[in-house]
Amino acid sequence: MTRLAAVGGLLLGGTMVTHAVASEPGTPDAVPFSTASPGDGAAAGPGAALVQRLGTSRTAGTWVGEDGRTVVAVTDQEAAEEVRAAGAEPKMVRHSMDDFDSATRTLSSAPRVPGTAWLKDYRSNQVVVRGDSTVSADDWSSLTDVADGIGDFVRMERVEGAFTTRLAGGLPVLSTAGRCSAGFNVTDGEREFILTAGHCGPQGSVWFSDSGARQKVGTTVGGSFPGDDYSLIAYDGGKAGDNAGVVAVGGNKGVRITGVADPTVGQRIFRSGSTSGLRDGEVTALDVTVNYPEGTVGGLIESDVCAEPGDSGGPMFSEGIALGVTSGGSGDCRSGGITYFQPVTKALADLDLKMIVAPGAEGGGGSPSPAPSQAQGVTAPDAATPGSSTPVRGILPDPSTLVLRLADPRNVGPGLLVMGGSLVALVASRWIRAEQDRKAYRRQYSATWG
Repeated sequence: MTRLAAVGGLLLGGTMVTHAVASEPGTPDAVPFSTASPGDGAAAGPGAALVQRLGTSRTAGTWVGEDGRTVVAVTDQEAAEEVRAAGAEPKMVRHSMDDFDSATRTLSSAPRVPGTAWLKDYRSNQVVVRGDSTVSADDWSSLTDVADGIGDFVRMERVEGAFTTRLAGGLPVLSTAGRCSAGFNVTDGEREFILTAGHCGPQGSVWFSDSGARQKVGTTVGGSFPGDDYSLIAYDGGKAGDNAGVVAVGGNKGVRITGVADPTVGQRIFRSGSTSGLRDGEVTALDVTVNYPEGTVGGLIESDVCAEPGDSGGPMFSEGIALGVTSGGSGDCRSGGITYFQPVTKALADLDLKMIVAPGAEGGGGSPSPAPSQAQGVTAPDAATPGSSTPVRGILPDPSTLVLRLADPRNVGPGLLVMGGSLVALVASRWIRAEQDRKAYRRQYSATWG
């Protein structure tokens, strides 16, 4: 009976494995060269083109209104007419982008105060200077004096918490430097890398996907921090593997990345991190300077989306378009806060790399979707989505889900376990029968010979 059951188990396990292999869904191949590199007109919406054409002396930024329309701040009536003719909405303001640039240069030349940041608030037509809870009263007073000397369009704000880098998804990567989140996969045409935050670790840092340091991901081979906040992790085997154009958002789900662009103020964005998962928010400012304790980083994207330690380096995106990697901020996902991002376009241009993208939303082959053109605009904030979803496979090894994968009847694991158990039972039954025969022979021999 045991032998019959074991043989039946082998047949059943083989059938389970056959069905699992036959029903395994195909995964789209990654497209190794994105057509949406920074040099391919990666500007989000018509506002950027209008600002570039009209010039910094006649404009003061652009943003997406609540109704999804593009708004451009202008300083004269003639510029306003050009904006209307282009289908956007003008807003007359007092101060131009030249005034903003002059103000931020003056602030940058002042003595550095860790825990401060400044940004150009397009919607209020002001430069905002922020100070966190670590800034002393004397330092804040000195910075206020600098602001007063610039003009009344500089606004001083105190914020709770502290501006910190978010070192502790995107899936987790770990090293002796701490824990960060994988950002986007990029390529130089030969090798493939993870683009993540620069403060995550110095050059030479070795990264693993498990806390036991058994599954090596790769080694940091370059980057920039402070000044910028990006770095490259070279994959140990040189390749990112299947679904390299997908970012993880939790729950074994992912979003296909189909291009790369710069965001627009007012745009709804999504961020994934290994600590707090998928979160959404709105871009509140561009070209932000933050004085972290480790050093000053400029050109950052500001958002009201939350982040926590360990989320550093995680991807920020919208409608499948890569926008940035998580740098730092203040607050947490319980009380809310401010989060800053390194623009992807700047990092790719500096490193001379291209984004690895996935095929289109239908999952078939063909060319990747291009970045939004300057004439397309962006989706209205309430209507924006992360992008096309797909199961996550092969982005990084995740040992925490090994048991779940083995127990899932749609995988080959259960069938292999049944086959293995049947083989053990078959061998055991043979050994038990042989042992029984040996003992019976001894008894017969002893009885015969006394």
